[in-house]
Amino acid sequence: MKIIELVLNEEDINSGVDAVSVVENPAIEENWIALKKHEIQLKTINEEKRILMGAALVPKKQIYRRNEKTNEEYYIYFSKETIRKASQLFLKKSNQSNATIEHAKKIDGMTVVESWIVESTEKDKSALYEFNVPEGTWMIAMKVDNEEIWNKVKSGDIKGFSIEGYFAEKVEASKELTNEEILEEIKLLFKK
Repeated sequence: MKIIELVLNEEDINSGVDAVSVVENPAIEENWIALKKHEIQLKTINEEKRILMGAALVPKKQIYRRNEKTNEEYYIYFSKETIRKASQLFLKKSNQSNATIEHAKKIDGMTVVESWIVESTEKDKSALYEFNVPEGTWMIAMKVDNEEIWNKVKSGDIKGFSIEGYFAEKVEASKELTNEEILEEIKLLFKK
């Protein structure tokens, strides 16, 4: 099965993360990415302050995809370098208040108030909140000033973050993975 590394095309002004979507189940739609169905743990850090924290992107995490038009199956992933560049570009472009719900509707009252790259799995702020993410993960904290969204968080209808943006594809490798190999890779991800 094809494995595709998604990278930033630094010559394309549209390249990068445009928004953060809050979703029930943290998918490729043509040339932009909206990561769904791979739940990324989301925690309510402070209910009174309405702060949510979670991973925006995790390095080298292979995510299964199927092109709905061609039925082609493949995996995508991001390198640590691409994640770092994407997180910086997100802030440079002042996209902190660009938010959607389920990648379908723009919403107001959502702002990324913290953004960092995990440098140490033991000493990082993410470890303080008991996230089990690898080095190079892009973590964010969002302030929720939208009553409708906050009610969805409290009811459990929203469980994670998902990025929206434009990335280029870099074909890394092509091979058929057995079910056993896929399970082994999943186990390795959860041991970290």
